[in-house]
Amino acid sequence: MINKWNAFVDENLNIKSTESGRLNGLTFAVKDVFAIQGYRSGAGNPDWLRTHGPAAQHALAIDRLLMHGANLKGTVQTDELMYSLNGENFHYGTPVNPKAPNRIPGGSSSGSAVAVAAGLVDFAIGTDTGGSVRIPSSYCGIYGFRPTHGAVPIEGVIPLAESFDTVGWMSRNPQLLLEVGRVLIDGQSTEGQFNNIFLAEEAWGLLEKENKEALLAFLPSVKEITNHCEWIKISEQGLAEWSSTFRILQGLEIWSEHGEWIEKETPNFGPGIAERFRWTSTLKKSESTRHYELRENVRQFMSNLLGEEGLLVIPTAPGAAPLLNLQGEQAEQYRAKTMQLSCIAGLAGLPQITLPLAEVNGLPIGLSFMANHHRDLNLLHWITELLTKKAALAR
Repeated sequence: MINKWNAFVDENLNIKSTESGRLNGLTFAVKDVFAIQGYRSGAGNPDWLRTHGPAAQHALAIDRLLMHGANLKGTVQTDELMYSLNGENFHYGTPVNPKAPNRIPGGSSSGSAVAVAAGLVDFAIGTDTGGSVRIPSSYCGIYGFRPTHGAVPIEGVIPLAESFDTVGWMSRNPQLLLEVGRVLIDGQSTEGQFNNIFLAEEAWGLLEKENKEALLAFLPSVKEITNHCEWIKISEQGLAEWSSTFRILQGLEIWSEHGEWIEKETPNFGPGIAERFRWTSTLKKSESTRHYELRENVRQFMSNLLGEEGLLVIPTAPGAAPLLNLQGEQAEQYRAKTMQLSCIAGLAGLPQITLPLAEVNGLPIGLSFMANHHRDLNLLHWITELLTKKAALAR
């Protein structure tokens, strides 16, 4: 049953917690980029696995989960070196999207999303640099969370682009998403109300009418418990320019991190991944001053906009998961739209939760809420309360 989903790299780790805490008896899976004592992480590439030894100790995030009663079931698949949003791995195959088997699961935390959506574990952790928790969560119809950059310890995780990398997590219910957050995030309160709701016009403009209407149907529930709801433009330059800036700054960091290993080992990368890494090798930091400036401007603007009580509401992805093996111009256009949505939290370093609130033609699409820096637990708690109230009214 487990193998039919192709989610796991190793489903037999079964590391039992010896402690007691708020996650007692729950099972979790980890993306194959987290250090596990005595285990070699493969990062989705056989040459990475071949050239790296076993870890001396667990990643800090894994230690925290084990210390609070959770049991680690196994490691799950990722796109090669986390550098994709598709979840299609040239070497190990594609995890099967339980909500749409003929469509991609999304990446790079593809195995994490599939393991949760298929009910193989209670929750899973992954990494989110450019959307790698949020996008597969949306495609697979589950809850996913990317925290404030730096809010969760990244030690023991194979990096992609350090100033964007985060540890994120997924579950089938919002309460568990909150409980995992309480374990992984220190020094935050769940108290506080969000009263100002902003809907980014540019982001919603990327959706087709049917998808937009399906997601906006949830808005009345939000308006009932807030004081202010407003449509605004957030990007003077346009989200395409924000996305380009994200892509270039991420690419610079990726080559700085992995370029030496790539030149030394000449690893075998799958189509798309190989071309992306070659592109990063051509980037020059000296030519990217305006991109660093734009990132800082985005960060300041978003922080000022949201303040203590603001939330930005956007679609998580442009729509449902694309079909498997989609190639060419259509695939590139969809990826470009996806990056325009996911780059907002990436550039600004903000926490973002995606909720499986709608289906169009039987396919899940996610709605996202983004709060200010270090309002992670407040956001997770507020969403849980909102959904609980909505469910009670529906009964």
